Amino acid sequence: MKKNPFFTLIVLVCLLGFKTKAQQDTFKWPEGKTMAISLTWDDGRESQVKTGTPILDKYGYKATFYVLPDPVEKHLIDWKKTVSSGHEIANHSLTHPCSGNFPWTRSNALEDYTLASLENQLLEANTRIEKSLGVKMTEFAYPCGQSFVGRGTNTQSYVPLIAKNFKSGRTWLDEAPNDPSYCDLSQITGMEMDGKNFESIFSLIENARKSHSWLVLAGHDIGEGGPQTTQTAMLEQLLRYFKESGTDIWVAPVGEVSTYIEKSRN
Repeated sequence: MKKNPFFTLIVLVCLLGFKTKAQQDTFKWPEGKTMAISLTWDDGRESQVKTGTPILDKYGYKATFYVLPDPVEKHLIDWKKTVSSGHEIANHSLTHPCSGNFPWTRSNALEDYTLASLENQLLEANTRIEKSLGVKMTEFAYPCGQSFVGRGTNTQSYVPLIAKNFKSGRTWLDEAPNDPSYCDLSQITGMEMDGKNFESIFSLIENARKSHSWLVLAGHDIGEGGPQTTQTAMLEQLLRYFKESGTDIWVAPVGEVSTYIEKSRN
């Protein structure tokens, strides 16, 4: 059957229209950037301020540190120096409650919390950290990436508590970056950088670049080895990459990016 040239023209016009609509829907990052990256670390571990922040400061990049009050108070001078360097401090709870399925947290199990008791500890953590460092807590990271209290038919999500008290909440061990035009800022994804070499992280960056996404990298200790450790060699190589080749990447703390996304949506 012979094709109608007029029909072919209509199909082409429609396809071009769809392409234009998709282009219009692409999220606009500041200064024509293609994507965003936030570097984050959890728990307020000593290696973050002893080893990590000097490396970050050397290259001029700022990170988000999700901390607990106790380790901050233990190394207060170092954490105050971190704040004065421009890094973001955020809430990671008071006592790091996780599922009692982990034996080490059985006495501090999320299954035994209520929404009210958990909110009390989050607000107490805010108060103590703000008192120690003089900064207001606006961002949060879920300990163990878990966002529930209770068990069985009494299980409840505490995501609404985070939405009520914080600008954003970051999860953990996720499989994809964040779509800035759609993601729930109270459940932004965090992708692990502990134990990874630069090639592995670069693959995550390339994937996020293609989709104009927000990649939130998450780690714990910063050093040469050991479990839950972001390797210093990888971190140095990553920061050099940002300096030399990452001109289309916006590297900024979580609070800065979440604020930009919220304003852009509005």
